[in-house]
Amino acid sequence: MKSRPEQPLINHLFELRTAVLKSIICVLLVTLILLPFANQIYSFIAIPLIEKLPEGSNMIATEVASPFFAPFKLTLFCAIFFSFPYILYQTWSFIAPGLYTNEKRLILPLLMSSSLLFYLGVLFAYFIIFPILFSFLTATVPDGIKIMTDINHYLNFILKLFFAFGISFEIPIATILLIKANFTSAEKLSSNRPYVIFFAFLMGMLLTPPDVISQVLLAIPVWLLFEVGLIFSKYLKI
Repeated sequence: MKSRPEQPLINHLFELRTAVLKSIICVLLVTLILLPFANQIYSFIAIPLIEKLPEGSNMIATEVASPFFAPFKLTLFCAIFFSFPYILYQTWSFIAPGLYTNEKRLILPLLMSSSLLFYLGVLFAYFIIFPILFSFLTATVPDGIKIMTDINHYLNFILKLFFAFGISFEIPIATILLIKANFTSAEKLSSNRPYVIFFAFLMGMLLTPPDVISQVLLAIPVWLLFEVGLIFSKYLKI
């Protein structure tokens, strides 16, 4: 049996509105807390590029409002990033009462592991991918060209990569769900591995900026994460 009787649709809409409002309020509060440190946060995020710039090069702001809006935009992203566990908790609070007991045992670990994997994806991008990527890009600058990256363009670039790697690290969860929901089997996915590898490189092309290095650096982890999900699906009892 479900944990509570069915309720009218209007009640569910009110509960959904409450969960959404609480999530928004949480993001706003975290934003207000982080806002005084906006410039320091941006400086920290810019370290992977600044450390690889040739001597005499630096970052610039080509728009009048960029020195304010770029750090503010990053601070808002960080607020959503740090609020993610609370947002997932609100999601869980909304859907949990309508689930069967065995479904609750499945959904809660999936929500927690999804959150953790997204964080790992972002950290992997910052500490592993960015140094490799920026080392390559700054080393291939033609003679006579001085690197002076706009702070807003840099922010847009790294946010795309953060999002791409955060989402790609969810591949093991997606693989396990597909198998456990009987949409496919581990054996069938294994036999279609060449198509999975092709899909990984397609994801790299679609989710990253248009340079081959970042596309390859995303595609290879996606493929490896698929293999991880395949292994876990064989031993995970749900």
